[in-house]
Amino acid sequence: MTATSRRAAVTLPTDEQILITRDFDAPAALAYRAWTEPELVRQWWSGRRGSMTTCEIDLRVGGSWRYVMVADGGFEVAFHGEYRELVPGERIVHTEVYEAAPGPPAVVTVTFTEHDGVTTVAQLMEVPDKATRDAVIESGMEGGIQEQGQQLDALFASLR
Repeated sequence: MTATSRRAAVTLPTDEQILITRDFDAPAALAYRAWTEPELVRQWWSGRRGSMTTCEIDLRVGGSWRYVMVADGGFEVAFHGEYRELVPGERIVHTEVYEAAPGPPAVVTVTFTEHDGVTTVAQLMEVPDKATRDAVIESGMEGGIQEQGQQLDALFASLR
């Protein structure tokens, strides 16, 4: 399978979880950098749905992050959270709040597992309840996730 034909798999392991997995032709250390360095996050996070206007990352346990984009429709989309665990090249655990609908934060665990130069990135989002999980799924997030994957493919190809 070529990188351009890869798609993220979005599954619902429990009523309070969303699991997104995708393979990338990149080493785990580079994939981790793409999630943690502002200059790299800016190149993929908004997919093709707008332009990123804010990318703040205080990369330490207890540090915060905030991403803001202006979507193609002219409205602002913003998320923020706090880092709970950081294992370079392997794992990131952080909270996530969608600023337009603040409430209890989701907890997101991102793992990077490399095998023969291909890294599987798994993002497990844990939310307070099924209604929240369903609202996230119905928001169109899967389309955005697919676009982000394509942008990451291009980013990784440019850094080889």
